[in-house]
Amino acid sequence: MLARKAYQSLQAWGESASKKALLVKGARQVGKSFLVEAFSRGTFENVIIFDLVDDVAARRPFNQAVGTDDLLLRMSVVARTPLVPHKTVVVIDEVQEAPNVLTFIKYLVQQGDYSYILAGLLLGVKPENIDSLPVGDLTQVELHPLDFEEYRWACGLSASVFDMARECLSEERALPDFLYAHLLDLFHRYLMVGGMPDAVNTFVASSNIDEVRRIHRDLHSLYRSDITKYAPRGLRLVIRDIYGLIPSEVASKRRRFRLSDSKGVSRFSQVENHFLWLTQAGVALSVYGVAAPVRPLLVSEWRNRLKLFYLDAGMLASSYPKSAYAGLLDGRASMSMGSVYEAAVAQELKAQGRALRYFSSKKVGELDFVVERADGSIDALEVKSGPSCLTHAALNNALATRSYDIDRACVLAETNIRREGNILYVPVFLAGVLAPEG
Repeated sequence: MLARKAYQSLQAWGESASKKALLVKGARQVGKSFLVEAFSRGTFENVIIFDLVDDVAARRPFNQAVGTDDLLLRMSVVARTPLVPHKTVVVIDEVQEAPNVLTFIKYLVQQGDYSYILAGLLLGVKPENIDSLPVGDLTQVELHPLDFEEYRWACGLSASVFDMARECLSEERALPDFLYAHLLDLFHRYLMVGGMPDAVNTFVASSNIDEVRRIHRDLHSLYRSDITKYAPRGLRLVIRDIYGLIPSEVASKRRRFRLSDSKGVSRFSQVENHFLWLTQAGVALSVYGVAAPVRPLLVSEWRNRLKLFYLDAGMLASSYPKSAYAGLLDGRASMSMGSVYEAAVAQELKAQGRALRYFSSKKVGELDFVVERADGSIDALEVKSGPSCLTHAALNNALATRSYDIDRACVLAETNIRREGNILYVPVFLAGVLAPEG
């Protein structure tokens, strides 16, 4: 099984005295089921798993339950092994197929006989037949595609190697040449493969990018099917249209999503819920504009100005012709890969729990990301895929604007760590290390 950072969050829940159920949520195929099963079997004496997609015989009784005791009875009937009080964890996978379980979970937990782990997709979207998630009764863990560090683990690189990179960044000193070259080479592959577990496992086993692209195509098909199945009826066609437009929108010079490219759309109010659904469903990452890089960023956030990426940079890369990879492995990425570099940084920041925002104005130019850290300080980030990392007019203009709250200015590029004046140059593969949560 692929090593995942989220495993530690599951362990913390298992060791907690809190009487809550665990909810593991995330988009389809990010590894929820494997992670939950591995944790459960390694932690509990007795494990009972219900998969409400594959097991129709379980799904029907779950949906027919009219109360807590009735649900417990039905679980005991369909379970293949006995429920042993105080020794059993009940795993309900694909819980979105029986949303009434979320209504009953509080009372199941209060009875105290069993531990409960729920896993499912689209749980950021309001499920039908339930008013809202019982947040106070759940410990929630959100799983994302593998970030670059997790991908590096899958490729067999020792954790101590990345610890050295962290230390170099904290001290603002260059990485040893051999380490920089090796991590950059891995990152080039990560841009093509991304962090979806099936794609990573396949690439590590075969080094076949055609197989990886096939997996990505299948994932896009699954996500489009999920839109058709789960999105509100009146929104489905436009949501599918927006999802399909993502590669062309982020590959454009402006990067920002242009509403007029979606048929029949002229005002943001017409599609606000469509963008929100894609983001809350976890299949897309929204990067919202801000009026100015001034703390707190939330106050000046513009929801009607956004960039929209797929949840995984590899899935975005596979949306383009394979010729777009030309030169990437030799450090000569084509212009069309610029959007993939930016998507990879968005993915890293999201995995670190950061709100995704950017700033753009005619006077200053565009800052690809403005990140507010836990202490309230603001990082301004520019992402470069080409060799011209020393050219960053927007960053210079923003730093020269005294009314802006920019505490650290960074250029993320294919360059080693170094500082020149008030600009810190950082290897793009260290984006996730640059602004860790907390």
